[in-house]
Amino acid sequence: MLIPFEQLAPETLTGLIEDFVTRDGTDHGDETPLQVRIERVRRALDKKQAVIVFDIESQQCRLCLRHDVPKEWLDDLAINRSIIR
Repeated sequence: MLIPFEQLAPETLTGLIEDFVTRDGTDHGDETPLQVRIERVRRALDKKQAVIVFDIESQQCRLCLRHDVPKEWLDDLAINRSIIR
């Protein structure tokens, strides 16, 4: 299930992004400052290049690139966003 990032409280979204960018295996030797990596993820979410996926079984959220999720999930997300507005 996809979660519209706009529905998350700002501190929750920041925590999710920080967890993602500081997770082992995500830096690949990259010395980019933490704040820059956080801003990159925020831009990807704003541009709809990345999405937040909630796994019901594990009760965990993760960030994924848009092209890595099933199209029907993206369709559901678009419907949810239109209802919010």
